[in-house]
Amino acid sequence: MTFDIKEISEKDRNSVLHPFTQLKDFATGKLGEPTIIETGKGIRIKDAHGNEFIDGFAGLYCVNVGYGRTEVAEAISRQAYRLAYYHSYAAHTTEELAILSDRLVKMAPGKMSKIFYGMSGSDANETQAKLVWYYNNLRGKPNKKKIISRERGYHGCSVMSGSMTGMSFYHDHMDLPLPQIVHTGVPHHYWGASPGETEQEFSARRADELDQLIERLGSENVGGFIGEPVLGTGGITPPPEGYWEAIQAVLKKHDVLLIADEVITGFGRTGSMFGSQHYGIEPDLITVAKGLTSAYFPLSAAIVGEKVYKVLEEGAARVGSFSHGYTYSGHPIGAAAANAVLDIVEKEDLPGNAREVGSFFQAQLKEKFAQLPIVGEVRGVGLMGAIEFVADRDNRKRFDPTLKVGARISKAARDRGLIARAMPHGDILGFAPPLVATKAEIEEIVAIAESAVRSVMDELVRNQNI
Repeated sequence: MTFDIKEISEKDRNSVLHPFTQLKDFATGKLGEPTIIETGKGIRIKDAHGNEFIDGFAGLYCVNVGYGRTEVAEAISRQAYRLAYYHSYAAHTTEELAILSDRLVKMAPGKMSKIFYGMSGSDANETQAKLVWYYNNLRGKPNKKKIISRERGYHGCSVMSGSMTGMSFYHDHMDLPLPQIVHTGVPHHYWGASPGETEQEFSARRADELDQLIERLGSENVGGFIGEPVLGTGGITPPPEGYWEAIQAVLKKHDVLLIADEVITGFGRTGSMFGSQHYGIEPDLITVAKGLTSAYFPLSAAIVGEKVYKVLEEGAARVGSFSHGYTYSGHPIGAAAANAVLDIVEKEDLPGNAREVGSFFQAQLKEKFAQLPIVGEVRGVGLMGAIEFVADRDNRKRFDPTLKVGARISKAARDRGLIARAMPHGDILGFAPPLVATKAEIEEIVAIAESAVRSVMDELVRNQNI
């Protein structure tokens, strides 16, 4: 450490507007001092006090190749020395950008054609909304503009992407969602199924509900449907059996574009390179970010399918230039970082590691937690998983929210050196470790989590909360 911790903490408290932080509690010191993260290596990070943590959430699902990858830092440095910046407007490009774009078009599932770049998953989903509108305007369907998202889906925090996000606390006091966005039911069998309803039957019902929603809105008014292959922030919830097949049939029936939000699932997390490949999804548009650079540099991409791009190109003679872009679209340093990260993903077969180690991870979670009296469901795929806690597992009764069971377990894990996330919309402990994690590291993660869960469970028993 080469700085004064107290001084940096004071500067931070006096100047930084932290996302998802209780502002008054932070300002008054009730939340304690800010956590100053100083270094990272592999799946571990270290704070300024020398405390080491296993990062069981890869930052925010994003540091897939792990911390401290010097080959990525060197690629960033080489590009910065050579050319730190130039824009991509009016057909300007750089070597790294052209290589990355060609690579992504060939790598992506389905028939993809072009890549548009931004800086975050939020802005990429803003671009997707504009593409849906632009596409339908050029087709002479100016009313086909509504975009359907799912309850508990997460697509970002900007104005349009925040509206797509299907969680009310992202909307409260922010004048969201916008009227162009409509939400349909969450694909979570555990909480949403009727008694005795199979996953296939539940999926068919969710698809029928979507069909009826589009009929009510009018097919001529619905332009797009956006969904994560696996719900992320909404609870790390894989789709029930038959879900995506049934949903896609409805979208094709009504001529509705499918946007696959692969910000979390892209580049290996499910055990396939893309979640769409894992679940047989054939998207028209794909959103990627996070794993694209493993968060070593801000970069996102809207991947545009052939069907959509052909309409855009053919319409250019009538409407002129494609009038959308950001100063940093296709930033050369971001492109260099992405190419270096994708080299690691491919050479080390991180999707394969997520598949093999992920299978071990899922088995360990079920073995250690599935039979505990406070656990309602253990779920996940690849290297992402969740444990949902309930007060009464036989009757699927939730804990009183004031008990904050999920948050207490997350804190107990952190006190033991593991970062695992208390997920919203329930008492849920979520995991998404870097894709370089080994079986030995997974055993360590699960052991710490088990200790944390049992400690809080014992407290609940002592206090007669269960």
